[in-house]
Amino acid sequence: MTRTAPFRADHVGSLLRPAAVQAARERYHADALGPDGFHTSAELQVIEDEAIKDVVAMQESIGLMAVTDGEYRRSFWHYDFMGALTGLELVERDEGVQFSGVKLRPVYPTINARLDFPDDHPMLDHFRYLASISKVQAKMSIPGPSACHFRTLPEDITPPEYADVEVLFSDLTKTYRKAVQAFYDAGCRYLQMDDIFFAYLCDPTHREMKKAEGLDPDWLITQYAKVMHDAIADRPDDMLIAMHLCRGNFRSRWAADGSYDPAADAVFNQTGIDVYFMEYDSERAGGLEPLRLLPKGKQRVMPGFITTKTGELESIDELKRKFDEASKFADIDQLGIAPQCGFASTEEGNEVTADDQKRKLQLVVNTAEAIWGGVDK
Repeated sequence: MTRTAPFRADHVGSLLRPAAVQAARERYHADALGPDGFHTSAELQVIEDEAIKDVVAMQESIGLMAVTDGEYRRSFWHYDFMGALTGLELVERDEGVQFSGVKLRPVYPTINARLDFPDDHPMLDHFRYLASISKVQAKMSIPGPSACHFRTLPEDITPPEYADVEVLFSDLTKTYRKAVQAFYDAGCRYLQMDDIFFAYLCDPTHREMKKAEGLDPDWLITQYAKVMHDAIADRPDDMLIAMHLCRGNFRSRWAADGSYDPAADAVFNQTGIDVYFMEYDSERAGGLEPLRLLPKGKQRVMPGFITTKTGELESIDELKRKFDEASKFADIDQLGIAPQCGFASTEEGNEVTADDQKRKLQLVVNTAEAIWGGVDK
């Protein structure tokens, strides 16, 4: 019987796209086979299927007990999921979101009708395929509900009911509640929400941007936590929900700075999440002190001491020292290890090689074995 998460070793989800997938997607976009550019054609799906088989086998071969499809069918970590929601449409504009020294591709979400989760959302089939080829536990990662609000400009939210932001949050809660149940019905028992905007709201610049929109960033943190809590509160007992937090990941660049302090209490004590994947690979994440707010019990934090932004390999001795420091604030039994983010939050990927990626993932497994005695301990 397949052992179930949480595991001591894990990863966030996205993996570098192989050349065959990159070439096929380029052909697909060039041929303009669809108006939105985000739903796969049958030809592209065959190529993705074979690549996903290979990357699942790679993850299993190095000892991971939870595997993903590498997000190979996506262009972005978040927009593909969001664009398939009822009421949300993706549009292209002249300039993309600014990261450190580079701009994201100019795709923007717009909300033009009441939000809902459709019964035929394509990522349900993406999960079913992953589960069908996995020998270990299949994990699905999707953007958290805050992404639909944080990443949508106020002028792009046009339903009159959503002039009251709390009505929008109520619909987001209902939409994600349906999504959680739909993934469960599809067989998913390990669902990860990439809800990175809690970390963005710890950045002074992003906090000022939200204030300029008339929103108190601290109020927004508590509202995002409430939406998440209410969306997952009724999940079945055998479904594990994880959350990933980071400060942006595009071609090894980032978009935010700041310690977790403003959001830590809400994240740990108001969301109802089981497992936290937290970026901790640079000084931009601040210190480990916020871990003191993790309640004692079954919740687990996976500190991301291993970076996906460069190929330089961390040492196990260095990682052990960092866990010695982390254990001053949280019980070592409530910790695990994962990279700080995905390796390819967009299809362009980070500035690392496939060999770098595999060595980093192997390091995750080796570290878990060195500290806890195994991936499933």
